[in-house]
Amino acid sequence: MASSRPRASSFSRNISSAATSQIPGVKLGPNGTSFLSSGIPDLDQILGGGFTLGSLVMIMEDPEAPHHMLLLRNFMSQGLIHKQPLLYASPEKDPRGFLGTLPSPMASKEEKSHERPAEQDANLRIAWQYKKYFGEQNSEVQRGGKAEYCNDFDLRKPLERHFYSGQRVDCISLRDSPNLAPLLERCSTFSAQISKSDGNIICAGRIAIQSLCSPQCDFSDKDWDMLSFIRSLKGMVRSSGAVAVISFPPSLVSLTFLKRWQHLADTLISVKAIPDEDKELAKLLTGYQDMLGLLSVHKVARINTQVPAILEATTFSMKLRKRRALVLECLNQAPVDGSSGSSYGTSGSCSGSSKTGNLDF
Repeated sequence: MASSRPRASSFSRNISSAATSQIPGVKLGPNGTSFLSSGIPDLDQILGGGFTLGSLVMIMEDPEAPHHMLLLRNFMSQGLIHKQPLLYASPEKDPRGFLGTLPSPMASKEEKSHERPAEQDANLRIAWQYKKYFGEQNSEVQRGGKAEYCNDFDLRKPLERHFYSGQRVDCISLRDSPNLAPLLERCSTFSAQISKSDGNIICAGRIAIQSLCSPQCDFSDKDWDMLSFIRSLKGMVRSSGAVAVISFPPSLVSLTFLKRWQHLADTLISVKAIPDEDKELAKLLTGYQDMLGLLSVHKVARINTQVPAILEATTFSMKLRKRRALVLECLNQAPVDGSSGSSYGTSGSCSGSSKTGNLDF
Protein backbone atom coordinates (compact mmCIF):
# COMPACT_ATOMS: atom_id res chain seq x y z
CA MET A 1 0.00 0.00 0.00
CA ALA A 2 1.47 3.31 -1.05
CA SER A 3 2.10 5.86 1.62
CA SER A 4 0.37 9.25 1.42
CA ARG A 5 3.38 11.07 2.87
CA PRO A 6 4.89 13.45 0.30
CA ARG A 7 8.32 12.59 -0.90
CA ALA A 8 11.04 14.80 0.52
CA SER A 9 13.58 16.30 -1.82
CA SER A 10 17.23 16.92 -1.05
CA PHE A 11 16.78 20.42 -2.44
CA SER A 12 13.91 21.33 -0.11
CA ARG A 13 14.19 24.48 1.97
CA ASN A 14 15.40 24.10 5.55
CA ILE A 15 12.45 25.50 7.48
CA SER A 16 13.97 24.70 10.88
CA SER A 17 16.63 27.35 10.47
CA ALA A 18 14.06 30.15 10.40
CA ALA A 19 13.94 30.18 14.20
CA THR A 20 17.58 31.21 14.43
CA SER A 21 16.68 34.80 13.60
CA GLN A 22 15.27 35.12 17.12
CA ILE A 23 18.60 34.18 18.72
CA PRO A 24 20.71 37.18 19.80
CA GLY A 25 23.85 37.63 17.72
CA VAL A 26 22.75 35.25 14.93
CA LYS A 27 22.04 36.45 11.39
CA LEU A 28 20.36 34.41 8.70
CA GLY A 29 22.16 33.83 5.42
CA PRO A 30 21.46 32.17 2.07
CA ASN A 31 20.82 28.44 1.63
CA GLY A 32 19.58 28.02 5.20
CA THR A 33 22.89 29.05 6.78
CA SER A 34 23.35 31.28 9.81
CA PHE A 35 26.23 33.54 10.82
CA LEU A 36 27.96 34.65 13.98
CA SER A 37 29.85 37.92 13.91
CA SER A 38 33.63 37.83 14.07
CA GLY A 39 33.67 41.07 16.05
CA ILE A 40 35.20 42.95 13.10
CA PRO A 41 32.66 44.58 10.75
CA ASP A 42 35.02 44.57 7.76
CA LEU A 43 35.84 40.89 8.20
CA ASP A 44 32.14 40.04 8.39
CA GLN A 45 31.55 41.73 5.06
CA ILE A 46 34.54 40.00 3.46
CA LEU A 47 33.27 36.58 4.56
CA GLY A 48 29.74 37.29 3.38
CA GLY A 49 28.15 37.85 6.79
CA GLY A 50 30.58 36.48 9.38
CA PHE A 51 31.57 33.03 10.61
CA THR A 52 29.13 30.36 9.50
CA LEU A 53 27.31 28.74 12.39
CA GLY A 54 28.61 25.19 12.88
CA SER A 55 31.94 25.85 11.16
CA LEU A 56 35.58 25.52 12.15
CA VAL A 57 37.74 28.64 11.73
CA MET A 58 41.52 28.35 11.83
CA ILE A 59 43.93 31.29 12.11
CA MET A 60 47.58 30.86 11.18
CA GLU A 61 49.69 32.94 13.54
CA ASP A 62 52.79 34.99 12.86
CA PRO A 63 55.67 34.13 15.22
CA GLU A 64 56.97 37.70 15.07
CA ALA A 65 53.80 39.49 16.22
CA PRO A 66 50.66 38.50 18.19
CA HIS A 67 48.21 39.91 15.65
CA HIS A 68 46.06 36.80 15.97
CA MET A 69 45.21 37.91 19.50
CA LEU A 70 43.33 40.89 18.06
CA LEU A 71 41.04 38.54 16.16
CA LEU A 72 40.50 36.31 19.18
CA ARG A 73 39.76 39.24 21.48
CA ASN A 74 37.13 40.73 19.18
CA PHE A 75 35.59 37.31 18.55
CA MET A 76 35.27 36.58 22.26
CA SER A 77 34.05 40.06 23.20
CA GLN A 78 31.33 39.96 20.57
CA GLY A 79 30.00 36.73 22.00
CA LEU A 80 30.01 38.05 25.56
CA ILE A 81 28.11 41.15 24.48
CA HIS A 82 25.40 38.89 23.05
CA LYS A 83 25.46 36.76 26.24
CA GLN A 84 26.55 33.65 24.33
CA PRO A 85 28.31 30.75 26.08
CA LEU A 86 32.09 30.85 25.68
CA LEU A 87 34.79 28.21 26.04
CA TYR A 88 38.35 29.54 26.02
CA ALA A 89 41.48 27.36 26.02
CA SER A 90 45.01 28.74 26.26
CA PRO A 91 48.53 27.47 27.01
CA GLU A 92 48.83 30.09 29.75
CA LYS A 93 48.66 29.07 33.41
CA ASP A 94 45.75 31.41 34.14
CA PRO A 95 43.55 31.65 31.03
CA ARG A 96 40.82 33.48 32.94
CA GLY A 97 43.16 36.42 33.38
CA PHE A 98 43.08 36.89 29.62
CA LEU A 99 39.42 37.86 29.87
CA GLY A 100 40.47 41.10 31.53
CA THR A 101 42.19 42.17 28.29
CA LEU A 102 39.09 41.86 26.11
CA PRO A 103 38.05 45.13 24.45
CA SER A 104 34.90 47.05 25.22
CA PRO A 105 32.36 48.06 22.54
CA MET A 106 32.51 51.64 21.36
CA ALA A 107 29.50 53.92 21.72
CA SER A 108 27.34 54.06 18.63
CA LYS A 109 26.53 57.26 16.80
CA GLU A 110 23.03 57.33 18.27
CA GLU A 111 24.36 57.17 21.82
CA LYS A 112 26.90 59.91 21.14
CA SER A 113 24.21 62.19 19.71
CA HIS A 114 22.32 62.08 23.03
CA GLU A 115 25.38 63.00 25.08
CA ARG A 116 24.98 66.74 24.73
CA PRO A 117 25.17 69.36 27.47
CA ALA A 118 21.93 70.62 28.94
CA GLU A 119 22.82 74.22 28.07
CA GLN A 120 22.86 73.52 24.34
CA ASP A 121 19.54 71.70 24.50
CA ALA A 122 17.95 74.59 26.40
CA ASN A 123 18.80 76.99 23.57
CA LEU A 124 17.26 74.69 20.98
CA ARG A 125 13.86 73.94 22.46
CA ILE A 126 12.11 73.78 19.11
CA ALA A 127 14.64 71.40 17.67
CA TRP A 128 14.51 69.36 20.87
CA GLN A 129 10.80 68.70 20.31
CA TYR A 130 11.68 66.94 17.08
CA LYS A 131 14.72 65.12 18.44
CA LYS A 132 12.67 63.84 21.34
CA TYR A 133 10.74 61.51 19.06
CA PHE A 134 13.91 60.07 17.59
CA GLY A 135 15.24 59.56 21.10
CA GLU A 136 12.14 57.63 22.09
CA GLN A 137 12.59 55.29 19.14
CA ASN A 138 16.22 54.65 19.99
CA SER A 139 15.42 54.08 23.64
CA GLU A 140 12.83 51.47 22.72
CA VAL A 141 15.43 49.51 20.86
CA GLN A 142 17.82 49.67 23.81
CA ARG A 143 15.06 48.70 26.25
CA GLY A 144 14.33 45.62 24.17
CA GLY A 145 17.88 44.44 24.84
CA LYS A 146 18.75 44.00 21.18
CA ALA A 147 22.46 44.52 20.77
CA GLU A 148 24.08 45.18 17.43
CA TYR A 149 25.06 42.20 15.34
CA CYS A 150 28.64 43.45 15.12
CA ASN A 151 30.22 46.15 17.26
CA ASP A 152 33.28 48.30 16.90
CA PHE A 153 35.52 47.55 19.87
CA ASP A 154 37.83 49.96 21.64
CA LEU A 155 41.11 48.11 22.09
CA ARG A 156 42.24 50.60 24.74
CA LYS A 157 39.19 50.15 26.98
CA PRO A 158 38.73 46.82 28.80
CA LEU A 159 35.41 45.01 28.84
CA GLU A 160 33.29 45.42 31.93
CA ARG A 161 33.70 42.62 34.41
CA HIS A 162 30.05 41.59 34.63
CA PHE A 163 30.14 40.38 31.01
CA TYR A 164 32.56 37.52 31.75
CA SER A 165 32.01 36.88 35.46
CA GLY A 166 28.98 34.63 34.90
CA GLN A 167 28.72 30.88 34.71
CA ARG A 168 28.47 30.80 30.91
CA VAL A 169 32.23 31.35 30.51
CA ASP A 170 34.52 28.32 30.83
CA CYS A 171 38.32 28.53 30.73
CA ILE A 172 40.86 25.72 30.54
CA SER A 173 44.65 25.73 30.58
CA LEU A 174 46.49 23.51 28.10
CA ARG A 175 49.83 23.69 29.87
CA ASP A 176 49.19 21.15 32.63
CA SER A 177 47.44 18.65 30.36
CA PRO A 178 49.59 15.73 29.06
CA ASN A 179 47.17 15.11 26.18
CA LEU A 180 44.10 16.54 24.49
CA ALA A 181 41.57 14.27 26.20
CA PRO A 182 40.53 16.84 28.88
CA LEU A 183 40.07 19.56 26.28
CA LEU A 184 38.06 17.25 24.04
CA GLU A 185 35.83 16.32 26.96
CA ARG A 186 35.22 19.98 27.85
CA CYS A 187 34.39 20.74 24.21
CA SER A 188 31.98 17.80 24.12
CA THR A 189 30.22 19.00 27.27
CA PHE A 190 30.08 22.54 25.92
CA SER A 191 28.64 21.43 22.57
CA ALA A 192 26.03 19.27 24.29
CA GLN A 193 24.67 22.32 26.14
CA ILE A 194 24.03 24.19 22.89
CA SER A 195 23.08 21.23 20.72
CA LYS A 196 20.19 21.41 18.31
CA SER A 197 16.73 20.30 19.42
CA ASP A 198 14.70 18.73 16.60
CA GLY A 199 16.86 20.54 14.10
CA ASN A 200 16.29 23.96 15.71
CA ILE A 201 19.12 25.98 17.22
CA ILE A 202 18.26 27.03 20.76
CA CYS A 203 21.43 28.93 21.63
CA ALA A 204 24.64 29.92 19.86
CA GLY A 205 28.06 29.43 21.47
CA ARG A 206 31.71 30.20 20.79
CA ILE A 207 34.87 28.14 21.27
CA ALA A 208 38.24 29.92 21.16
CA ILE A 209 41.49 27.92 21.33
CA GLN A 210 44.74 29.86 21.36
CA SER A 211 48.02 28.42 20.00
CA LEU A 212 47.00 24.78 19.82
CA CYS A 213 50.50 23.42 19.11
CA SER A 214 52.36 25.81 21.38
CA PRO A 215 55.68 24.53 22.81
CA GLN A 216 54.27 25.05 26.33
CA CYS A 217 51.89 22.14 25.73
CA ASP A 218 53.11 18.61 26.38
CA PHE A 219 51.23 17.30 23.34
CA SER A 220 52.86 19.71 20.88
CA ASP A 221 54.84 16.87 19.28
CA LYS A 222 51.85 14.52 18.91
CA ASP A 223 50.77 15.33 15.39
CA TRP A 224 48.22 12.54 15.02
CA ASP A 225 46.55 13.35 18.33
CA MET A 226 46.13 17.00 17.39
CA LEU A 227 44.79 16.04 13.97
CA SER A 228 42.29 13.68 15.56
CA PHE A 229 41.22 16.39 17.99
CA ILE A 230 40.58 18.89 15.19
CA ARG A 231 38.54 16.33 13.28
CA SER A 232 36.47 15.48 16.35
CA LEU A 233 35.93 19.14 17.22
CA LYS A 234 34.73 19.87 13.71
CA GLY A 235 32.12 17.12 14.02
CA MET A 236 30.92 18.44 17.39
CA VAL A 237 30.61 21.98 16.14
CA ARG A 238 28.82 20.99 12.95
CA SER A 239 26.07 19.21 14.88
CA SER A 240 25.60 22.09 17.35
CA GLY A 241 24.98 25.82 17.25
CA ALA A 242 28.58 26.90 17.84
CA VAL A 243 31.61 28.29 16.04
CA ALA A 244 35.13 27.13 16.93
CA VAL A 245 38.15 29.35 16.27
CA ILE A 246 41.62 27.80 16.58
CA SER A 247 44.86 29.74 16.23
CA PHE A 248 48.15 27.94 15.70
CA PRO A 249 51.70 28.75 14.60
CA PRO A 250 52.17 27.00 11.22
CA SER A 251 55.96 27.01 11.58
CA LEU A 252 55.66 24.42 14.37
CA VAL A 253 53.60 21.99 12.28
CA SER A 254 55.14 19.70 9.71
CA LEU A 255 54.26 20.38 6.10
CA THR A 256 52.25 17.18 5.63
CA PHE A 257 50.12 17.77 8.72
CA LEU A 258 49.80 21.47 7.92
CA LYS A 259 48.06 20.59 4.66
CA ARG A 260 45.66 18.32 6.54
CA TRP A 261 44.90 21.02 9.10
CA GLN A 262 44.14 23.50 6.33
CA HIS A 263 41.90 20.96 4.62
CA LEU A 264 39.83 20.42 7.78
CA ALA A 265 39.26 24.15 8.28
CA ASP A 266 36.02 25.58 6.94
CA THR A 267 37.42 29.11 7.06
CA LEU A 268 41.19 29.64 6.90
CA ILE A 269 42.80 32.99 7.76
CA SER A 270 46.42 34.01 8.23
CA VAL A 271 47.98 37.13 9.74
CA LYS A 272 51.43 38.50 9.05
CA ALA A 273 53.41 41.33 10.59
CA ILE A 274 54.90 44.13 8.52
CA PRO A 275 58.52 45.19 9.07
CA ASP A 276 58.93 48.63 10.59
CA GLU A 277 61.22 49.84 7.83
CA ASP A 278 60.63 48.23 4.48
CA LYS A 279 61.36 50.91 1.90
CA GLU A 280 60.35 48.79 -1.07
CA LEU A 281 56.97 47.94 0.42
CA ALA A 282 56.47 51.56 1.53
CA LYS A 283 56.90 52.71 -2.07
CA LEU A 284 54.53 50.07 -3.35
CA LEU A 285 51.55 50.57 -0.99
CA THR A 286 49.73 53.67 0.18
CA GLY A 287 49.21 54.16 3.91
CA TYR A 288 52.11 51.87 4.76
CA GLN A 289 52.99 53.81 7.92
CA ASP A 290 49.53 53.15 9.41
CA MET A 291 49.52 49.39 8.79
CA LEU A 292 49.81 46.92 11.65
CA GLY A 293 49.98 43.85 9.48
CA LEU A 294 48.37 41.90 6.68
CA LEU A 295 45.37 39.58 6.87
CA SER A 296 44.85 36.96 4.16
CA VAL A 297 41.71 34.90 3.59
CA HIS A 298 42.66 31.53 2.11
CA LYS A 299 39.35 29.70 2.48
CA VAL A 300 35.73 30.66 3.16
CA ALA A 301 33.18 28.27 4.65
CA ARG A 302 30.59 27.06 2.16
CA ILE A 303 27.87 25.03 3.88
CA ASN A 304 24.66 23.82 2.19
CA THR A 305 25.95 24.87 -1.21
CA GLN A 306 28.44 23.77 -3.85
CA VAL A 307 29.05 27.24 -5.24
CA PRO A 308 32.56 28.44 -4.32
CA ALA A 309 33.09 31.83 -2.73
CA ILE A 310 34.77 34.35 -5.02
CA LEU A 311 36.35 37.28 -3.20
CA GLU A 312 37.28 40.57 -4.78
CA ALA A 313 40.53 40.49 -2.80
CA THR A 314 42.20 37.98 -0.50
CA THR A 315 44.80 40.14 1.28
CA PHE A 316 43.93 43.16 3.39
CA SER A 317 45.81 45.60 5.58
CA MET A 318 45.13 45.73 9.32
CA LYS A 319 44.88 49.24 10.74
CA LEU A 320 43.65 50.96 13.88
CA ARG A 321 41.08 53.69 13.31
CA LYS A 322 41.85 56.54 15.71
CA ARG A 323 44.20 54.08 17.43
CA ARG A 324 41.23 52.22 18.87
CA ALA A 325 39.11 50.15 16.50
CA LEU A 326 40.54 47.45 14.24
CA VAL A 327 39.66 47.88 10.57
CA LEU A 328 40.60 46.05 7.38
CA GLU A 329 41.35 47.91 4.18
CA CYS A 330 42.02 46.84 0.64
CA LEU A 331 45.58 47.26 -0.53
CA ASN A 332 46.11 50.23 -2.84
CA GLN A 333 49.09 50.79 -5.08
CA ALA A 334 51.07 53.94 -4.45
CA PRO A 335 51.25 56.57 -7.23
CA VAL A 336 53.98 55.86 -9.72
CA ASP A 337 55.05 59.50 -9.99
CA GLY A 338 55.53 59.72 -6.22
CA SER A 339 52.85 62.36 -5.73
CA SER A 340 50.73 62.39 -2.59
CA GLY A 341 47.25 60.95 -2.40
CA SER A 342 45.70 57.73 -3.52
CA SER A 343 46.30 56.28 -6.96
CA TYR A 344 43.57 54.26 -8.63
CA GLY A 345 41.38 53.53 -5.62
CA THR A 346 40.44 55.40 -2.52
CA SER A 347 42.00 54.24 0.72
CA GLY A 348 38.97 53.21 2.74
CA SER A 349 37.67 50.30 4.71
CA CYS A 350 36.18 47.26 3.04
CA SER A 351 32.69 48.56 3.73
CA GLY A 352 33.29 51.53 1.43
CA SER A 353 33.46 51.63 -2.33
CA SER A 354 36.80 51.92 -4.09
CA LYS A 355 35.38 52.71 -7.55
CA THR A 356 36.43 55.89 -9.33
CA GLY A 357 34.51 58.02 -11.73
CA ASN A 358 34.26 57.60 -15.46
CA LEU A 359 36.87 60.30 -16.04
CA ASP A 360 40.12 59.94 -14.12
CA PHE A 361 42.64 62.66 -14.76
